[in-house]
Amino acid sequence: MPLDATIARVTARIEARSEQMRSTYLDRMRRAADEGPRRAHLTCGNQAHAYAAMTGDKDTLAEGRAPNLGIVTAYNDMLSAHQPFETYPDVIRAAAREAGGTAQVAGGVPAMCDGVTQGQVGMELSLFSRDVIALATGVALSHNTFDAAVYLGVCDKIVPGLVIAAATFGYIPGLFIPAGPMTSGLPNDEKAKVRQQFATGEVGRDKLMEAEMASYHGPGTCTFYGTANSNQMLMEFMGLHMPGTSFINPGTPLREALTAKAAKHALSITNLGNAYRPVCDVLDAKAFVNGIVGLMATGGSTNLVLHLPAMARAAGIALELEDFDEISSVTPLMAKVYPNGLADVNHFHAAGGLQYMIGDLLDAGLLHDDVKTVAGDGLSLYTREPVLDNGAISYRDGPRETQNDKILRPARDPFQKTGGLKQLYGNLGHGMIKVSAVAPERHVIEAPARIFHDQESVKTAFKAGEFTSDTVVVVRFQGPSSNGMPELHGLTPTLAVLQDRGLKVALVTDGRMSGASGKVPAAIHVSPEAANGGPLARLRDGDVVRVDAVKGTIETLAEDFDSREPVQADLSGNGHGVGRELFEAFRQNVGLASNGAAVVV
Repeated sequence: MPLDATIARVTARIEARSEQMRSTYLDRMRRAADEGPRRAHLTCGNQAHAYAAMTGDKDTLAEGRAPNLGIVTAYNDMLSAHQPFETYPDVIRAAAREAGGTAQVAGGVPAMCDGVTQGQVGMELSLFSRDVIALATGVALSHNTFDAAVYLGVCDKIVPGLVIAAATFGYIPGLFIPAGPMTSGLPNDEKAKVRQQFATGEVGRDKLMEAEMASYHGPGTCTFYGTANSNQMLMEFMGLHMPGTSFINPGTPLREALTAKAAKHALSITNLGNAYRPVCDVLDAKAFVNGIVGLMATGGSTNLVLHLPAMARAAGIALELEDFDEISSVTPLMAKVYPNGLADVNHFHAAGGLQYMIGDLLDAGLLHDDVKTVAGDGLSLYTREPVLDNGAISYRDGPRETQNDKILRPARDPFQKTGGLKQLYGNLGHGMIKVSAVAPERHVIEAPARIFHDQESVKTAFKAGEFTSDTVVVVRFQGPSSNGMPELHGLTPTLAVLQDRGLKVALVTDGRMSGASGKVPAAIHVSPEAANGGPLARLRDGDVVRVDAVKGTIETLAEDFDSREPVQADLSGNGHGVGRELFEAFRQNVGLASNGAAVVV
């Protein structure tokens, strides 16, 4: 099947837009690679410091002929998805020795859990943690002793931060090694029902805690299709994982064998051998287009609309919201995974998962096959799935037919004809909306606005019974310059209750929503943000606002809107407490949400 015309056109536009930036980036990477293996530039004293603690590997490291693998880990045991990484360094070191190389933990990066900070002050550091992770990885790899790197990270801001750093060190190979999802617990729809019952006072906190603990119950990613699992999909579609590794559960023999194989493979593609494959060659415009197609086909997290432009910029690629919109318009929604459906990621994987989906999208001409990946040339390598054969990994062809058409459907007969992500333009700014889980009759909402400056005020108004008619809830001063752009996922149960009561409801915000949000129409990432004098700062209670996901518009019908002075909020309380003091420079220097809301790129 020839490549879809829209995919081809968008890719060509990205390449043309990025030509100068990409050329400069690749020139820097080539010059760094031409300097040869990193350790060749270290003095004996430098090297002695680097190898002092490496009992058993010192001679191999000192000789400098074998490749040395740097491990960048986001391990902690508060984050369920990252707890399995505790044992990975030992597995990787052992695998490296078997392959005739060495491996060292280069450094650790922070990994905060959005589930813990959801609705809390700490969430105001969440988006900025992506930049901190990139910086911390830069420090880890700055020792210049590594011929390749493996990146141990899974969740929301961790993978994007690691990708930004991997692109920055793009002259060395880099593989991402996941930990996999936890086994299925309480179904996500049942958990959501209990949350709504708690919001209306039908059940107490004891029942809420019981449901939450039954849903989030063990090591691995949460099983809904939020940002963490969207990240894992992205790493396969972009060719940064070994094929078929995203959704293998932690603690299984296959999971450990895949970790060892990834380590050995990373050592085989360094500049010391004949199969050199640096990250800069993997992360090109086609890889990013493939990632966006995957995001749309799976109904993935809106957070990636922030992360992908920042990741791309680190590799000399300029992505714009129009690229997401056009790719979404031709990419069918092939998966129904919570919150877009009742299945979780384990069910999705059993139904054929990413291997089926990549194969079918390639057949439909919606993906670039002519790409370089860490596994070799061609995305078709990712239609294969790994199996254990006498303790070793071998690959077989993945499924060519869906194993459950209630969860996963072919591109020719999808759940929806488009990916459900639309950019919004209008006199209220430039934003995005995800409608893959929104009922068609709610794709256009026109109603009077209620203005709030924080999400707790929305909940207070709800508890006071103030929402009795159709309403567009506007929560402004939630952008990155205001308070770090925390997720507003805590509003989902409240707004869902209003919607279930028969009201037409929409959210408009310069903040962001979680990948776990779904059925309530939400215009998010509206830019410029209110704190910078953006249009949302001129809205008043009662102004009629129209959110139109069909036409792609977001506007107010107030006649005097353009002549109003923007409201200024007192944001002084956002600068202290729970570490927020340390991030003032980030709030002052962060870019627009439409460009990824980044600080370091």
